[in-house]
Amino acid sequence: MTVVLVGLGVSTSQAVALGPAYRIERGSLPASPRVIEPGDVHLEIARLEEALAASQRALQAVRHQVSQASPLSLAEFIDSHLLILEDAALVEPARDLIRNHFFSAEWALRQHRDDLARIFDEMDDPYLRSRRDDIDQVIHHILGFLVAGAPGAPGIREPESEISGCVIVAHDISPADTLLLRHRGAVALVTEFGGPLSHTAILARSLNIPAVMGVRNATRYLHQGETLVVDGEAGTVIAGADYRILNHYRQRLVALSARRNRLRRLLQDPCQTRDGQPVELLANLELPDDTQLARANGAVGVGLYRTEFLYMNREGQPDEEEHLAAYRQVIQGLGGIPITIRTLDLGADKQVDGSASAHCAAACNPALGLRAIRLCLKDLDLFRPQLRAILRASAEGPVRLMLPMLTNLGEVDHTRALLAQARRELTQEGLPFDPRMPVGGMIEIPAAALCADAFANRLDFLSIGTNDLIQYTLATDRIDDTVNYLYDPLHPAVLRLIRMVIAAGRRQATPVAMCGEMAGDRRFTRLLLGLGLRQFSMQPGSLLEIKEIILEADIVRLAEAVDDLYSRLDNEPAEDLLDALNRGD
Repeated sequence: MTVVLVGLGVSTSQAVALGPAYRIERGSLPASPRVIEPGDVHLEIARLEEALAASQRALQAVRHQVSQASPLSLAEFIDSHLLILEDAALVEPARDLIRNHFFSAEWALRQHRDDLARIFDEMDDPYLRSRRDDIDQVIHHILGFLVAGAPGAPGIREPESEISGCVIVAHDISPADTLLLRHRGAVALVTEFGGPLSHTAILARSLNIPAVMGVRNATRYLHQGETLVVDGEAGTVIAGADYRILNHYRQRLVALSARRNRLRRLLQDPCQTRDGQPVELLANLELPDDTQLARANGAVGVGLYRTEFLYMNREGQPDEEEHLAAYRQVIQGLGGIPITIRTLDLGADKQVDGSASAHCAAACNPALGLRAIRLCLKDLDLFRPQLRAILRASAEGPVRLMLPMLTNLGEVDHTRALLAQARRELTQEGLPFDPRMPVGGMIEIPAAALCADAFANRLDFLSIGTNDLIQYTLATDRIDDTVNYLYDPLHPAVLRLIRMVIAAGRRQATPVAMCGEMAGDRRFTRLLLGLGLRQFSMQPGSLLEIKEIILEADIVRLAEAVDDLYSRLDNEPAEDLLDALNRGD
């Protein structure tokens, strides 16, 4: 019998994989409520410390094993877990539960994990919310050393020969295990938990391994050794497929291989439409080590470099020199192509000094509260070191500064005043910087889109952040299973706001880019070209697919077709209109 399971797909250029299921039994570790005798407190804390140290040693061993074999410096992901393990805030509350309430080490750690999970679940930013997965994986790892003989003990122990060519099926997979599994020949991942913004998903894209995450009861319904079809593009896992289905996907694999070869040949072609309109393809970067992948796929610059990783899993905040070192690393890795550095985009739900409480997080709506540029302008001790570091980095290569979540022009003016002050200070200190470094802003709030002309007149460039723009416009959270059906990039209101921003940029002669997921989705490329978008920023793995469409596009025809599409938005389904545009009807 053919069984189709559905989850959240992680699509790569590979997209599809076939292979026998290899189940890794790593379900929830037992951590039942258990109290200890008061006289055993020191012993129990010692058990916790020993498990923590063992987890650190095991993860360091994994990092050493894969760091040389990986073509990209992907050990950064393992380093992030090591940083969590080194953070005193991870286990100190568990120690307190042991001392004050006589909890066992397992139960104390599990209770602390639940408290952390509630804080992360209340975060507005999807990227930051997804960091809960990292906490889960690290604590799971420690529990594996605490629970003697527990199934799912930490580390991948399966022989390489058994994993090669297999589809891994697991409750969850850590970034470290993802690296090991790929290194040992795994062709795809299927997990019961996780999402498209988790570190594991990001890593899967970098490793070009298709995955489907959030497949409920996958370990229950998928059996060891049975042939599975994993479609990362569709987000489906097929078990028990007959020969016709298997033949279809084998043919698709052959076609994908041929397509990858064709796309690689596009690297040397200038990125312009068939009628000669140049288009810039830029990369979104999460970490410094993503630079190699961006250059390998033909990015002419970085349209979005996130800096939040500098603030995570630590007690205090990074200083100016730490900022500068990180920016220098990525600038050097880019080899002279420009980079757009986005200033800090955290919120009131996640204080950088770790002082935020669950009560504060619960009381505030971070989507409407103190976050991104609002937080930075309120806490200048937080903001000034980053501004100075970005300015100093501009002396190392072509750098642009980008402000997130702009709402009004006062935020722009305040930031420009701070930059002017920083320039005076650096000049007095004899530290070099680019005095003409461009300053731009993200349009991701409907209010900013409606005032796009004013922002375009005041800034050097704009970038449309479609992920948040869609969420704010439609009052929906794409991560929330109960309402994410409302998340619709083709909602007429969203499409009109995007058109408004691009038109404002054209009127003010201000470049407009797009760095949200729409930019890297081939369904929308012709639509955006017809609207006048000429800068697309996306995950590096999508660059060549988008380039292929651009090379075949006729701008004049597309502009006319897009005008017709917008005139019919209120009377016909936008999905049908987009399909007709893509067919050339």
